[in-house]
Amino acid sequence: MTQQDAPKQLRLIIETDDFDEALRFYRDVLGMPEQPAFATEGEDRVSILHAGIATVELATPTHVRAIDAIEKAPTPEGPRLRIALEVQDTEKTVRAVAASGAEQLSPVVHTPFQTLNARFLAPGGSQVTFFQELESLDERTAREGFSTDDQRARS
Repeated sequence: MTQQDAPKQLRLIIETDDFDEALRFYRDVLGMPEQPAFATEGEDRVSILHAGIATVELATPTHVRAIDAIEKAPTPEGPRLRIALEVQDTEKTVRAVAASGAEQLSPVVHTPFQTLNARFLAPGGSQVTFFQELESLDERTAREGFSTDDQRARS
């Protein structure tokens, strides 16, 4: 596949036993606008929420644990999906999300890669990291340690 043929959108599907609480969290607390979605009736419920631009981050277990340590967040057992959402103001987001009753897993941390991160446990058991970029992509790219995988040294 070429970049021209690459997927145009990423959609994460989060299965949850408490649909109402998850919808309240993502739509009402985080402010993600809801778009029409197909479902039949009764317990067949779905909500598609717009979360802005998405990227896919692939990481080794070593990297995931390094980020867990930087964010001072627990590392759950087994494979998992963690959602990371870029926000304008991490501190403000943390106050709003904490006020909603979500469990905060880590404090706001100024990371070595120049972001402000905080992590919460979302309804359904997903971990959600909120991050605020403190530098532009060009500024980050000029820093040591930032490169693409094909340019990174291997040991």
